[in-house]
Amino acid sequence: VQLQASGGGLVQTGGSLTVSCAASRRTFSSGVVGWFRQAPAAGREFVAAISNNGRSTYYADFAKGRFIVSRSDAQSPVTLQMNSLKPEDTAVYYCAGGGSQRVPSDFRTYNYWGRGTLVTVSS
Repeated sequence: VQLQASGGGLVQTGGSLTVSCAASRRTFSSGVVGWFRQAPAAGREFVAAISNNGRSTYYADFAKGRFIVSRSDAQSPVTLQMNSLKPEDTAVYYCAGGGSQRVPSDFRTYNYWGRGTLVTVSS
């Protein structure tokens, strides 16, 4: 397994949760690292992404102002801090590596995917 997301769980509406993505050095060596999510009976949805050096971040509209993606350096885990969570944020969250910095929201540009972690927000 080249990527592994962790940190999911159950949280109440309005609460916060941080998920983390760890990977082998090779997986994180190029491209952006992105977070996507998939709710039951829904398609894969872009959440956020961060460049290799951590200087550039990208967010879906629903994530702006609530979620923060970060990393310390190119080899460190990538974290997604989620605040003010809503029931509609309930989904399996996946991290992916090797994505395009030109279109970080396009899941087709990512080369590496790991197992997701389930985030459940109770109302």
